[in-house]
Amino acid sequence: MNTTLDILPTLFTLPTRRELGDKAGSLAAAVVRSAIARKGTATVMLAAAPSQAETLRAFVSAPSIDWSAVEFFHMDDYVGLPSDAPQGFGNWLQAAAVDHLPGAAAFHRIDTSADPEEAARHYEAAMGDTPFDLVFVGLGVNGHLAFNDPPADLADPRGAKVVALDQVCRQQQVDEGHFPTFDDVPGTAITVTIPRLLNAVEIVASVPGVAKRKAVADSLSQPISGDHPGTALRTHPRVTMFLDAESDPR
Repeated sequence: MNTTLDILPTLFTLPTRRELGDKAGSLAAAVVRSAIARKGTATVMLAAAPSQAETLRAFVSAPSIDWSAVEFFHMDDYVGLPSDAPQGFGNWLQAAAVDHLPGAAAFHRIDTSADPEEAARHYEAAMGDTPFDLVFVGLGVNGHLAFNDPPADLADPRGAKVVALDQVCRQQQVDEGHFPTFDDVPGTAITVTIPRLLNAVEIVASVPGVAKRKAVADSLSQPISGDHPGTALRTHPRVTMFLDAESDPR
């Protein structure tokens, strides 16, 4: 991650979530087509959240992509849920995206059934250190990227690690309808670190909804630091952020 840069993302504001998703998904598909044309394969990091649903819908329905040439990863998952829990991010992405793809796409999932530290090390090795061709991201209410809650380490040497989720992050999961109560939300997760997420050719950020407006404002205007993890996006030269009328703070 080049921490000497401070470049605002390219911003698009669309009237609705669906239009946001259409435009973001179209750009993401173009990035993947370009990567396959250039080198025969593409690697894609997926983000799991309601904010990503419309973007993923548009992306997986895009034409003229050889999905068998695409390797997918996902950026985080809970520790301690049953393996078939629908709240598990690997399960959510399998149902919302990967299962809709024609052809055999490879999906490398975090092993939430293993010892968490071992699973993080294994996933770090599976990702390697080659830049992803495309990374999807959202922003948490607290500005997190993946499950890197503030204060996040913007220079983390690890590729993936075990983290404790903060209260704001856990409450967001309840507010978005994933869990009935705060106590039902796992307190621990495995996350890909910010430097590994930003080790990418292109980043597509989809951030709809009024609940994310402050996180967007902070990410665009606060000094770059782990106190506002979304500010790390300004250290990457090719980030496109898609907002809707509710999330745009301008």
